[in-house]
Amino acid sequence: MAQRYQDTKQSLVGKVALVTGGSRGIGRATCFALAERGAAVAVHYRSKAAGAEEVVSKIGADGGKAVAIQADLNLPHTPGELVKQVVAHLGPIDILVNNAGEMTDSSVVDMTDEVWDQTIAVNLSSVFRCTRACIPSMQARKWGRIITVSSQAVYTGSANHAHYAAAKAGLLGFTYSIAKELGTSGITANLVAPGRIMTDMISERMVGREEEWLKQTPLRRFGQPEEVAEPIAFLASDAASYITGSTIHVNGGLVMG
Repeated sequence: MAQRYQDTKQSLVGKVALVTGGSRGIGRATCFALAERGAAVAVHYRSKAAGAEEVVSKIGADGGKAVAIQADLNLPHTPGELVKQVVAHLGPIDILVNNAGEMTDSSVVDMTDEVWDQTIAVNLSSVFRCTRACIPSMQARKWGRIITVSSQAVYTGSANHAHYAAAKAGLLGFTYSIAKELGTSGITANLVAPGRIMTDMISERMVGREEEWLKQTPLRRFGQPEEVAEPIAFLASDAASYITGSTIHVNGGLVMG
């Protein structure tokens, strides 16, 4: 991508970023935002190979560097393997964006153990494993950015999504804890909590509820993936060097405080 931030504290020239779930939605927009600032970007995907390759192609066409890497993060051994592949292609990871996740629908009374366990694995355990794999090299270089995508559902609750909200809430405790563990190593850890952003996940669930949701949002519109990607990219930069253990809400006023 055309590098807009080469001469400012928001430049990421020389940095390597891994974005999980980078083939679509917020992850896709984040890949572009990081590349625009000069980072080399690893675009992780599980099944959307065409989408990931499109992101890589667009970044390359604008003079950036990117690679698409497939991995099923539900499996305990794959996050470590993903990190090794990124290092082999691009070098040590400076910026980890934990964005991959999924939402399924089930009331608590009807929820099976399998659905609960799968949701925790995708949305929480994979973040732990990716982060664990990236920490040693960040510590060795005394610099790192760990940015994790949570959800407004943590603060509002969400009927038929208690498993999703619980997993996303777990990310808060995890992130605040590693912020304390890693601060002396020059590594920051922060969260971004999107509200209703126009992604496939939201589009599938807003049918018949659009007016209701708009009334709940002070800005009276839904957000765009790029509006989440920009705060993520900011947190990855030296402009945010004194921000750690924080949550940035990007929700049009749906959640405040």
